[in-house]
Amino acid sequence: VTRRLRGCGKCSARDSVSEVTQILRLNVERAHEQLEALIELLSDAVQSGASVGFVQPLEQPEARTYWQGVIAELERDSRVLLIAELDGRTVGTGQLILESRANAGHRAEVSKVLVHSTAQRRGIGRALMQALEREALSRGRTLLHLDTRAGDHSEALYKAVGYTLIGGIPNWARHPAHDVLEANAIYYKVIQP
Repeated sequence: VTRRLRGCGKCSARDSVSEVTQILRLNVERAHEQLEALIELLSDAVQSGASVGFVQPLEQPEARTYWQGVIAELERDSRVLLIAELDGRTVGTGQLILESRANAGHRAEVSKVLVHSTAQRRGIGRALMQALEREALSRGRTLLHLDTRAGDHSEALYKAVGYTLIGGIPNWARHPAHDVLEANAIYYKVIQP
């Protein structure tokens, strides 16, 4: 079942496009249907220089293998996968990785919040982050964490939606386009029902 979630309730007039954005939670069947769109989103992000665990050039088989692994985790109910649709086109995605250890059932990692380069600056990232929070709360998850490249433009979004920077690790990941190691920035947010 595909579940429709509310869009961005706190977007400014500048972000009015997000009012027609639909945020959808994908089940296994719908994720398979969206596989090509998800591959395109990941490829666009890597090509645009996003630090999301891949380097350029991202080959389609590598992207397909990644998404097939995500779908396998959907089957195990250890991950939540959302997409953002604008005018019927998939333009964004975001995930929650649900911690399974007995002492950590209250937390989840926010992962791969991606908005296609042609749809950025419209409130879609914010809408995805807010929908991920609602999904986390519905599963009893009250502590969210994430990391990104230190200095990345995504940090502004995370701060704007209430995440707190707690530090970073030098030389954490290779830049997607250059042979350089970069620090990450680690964020968390405590959410309440």
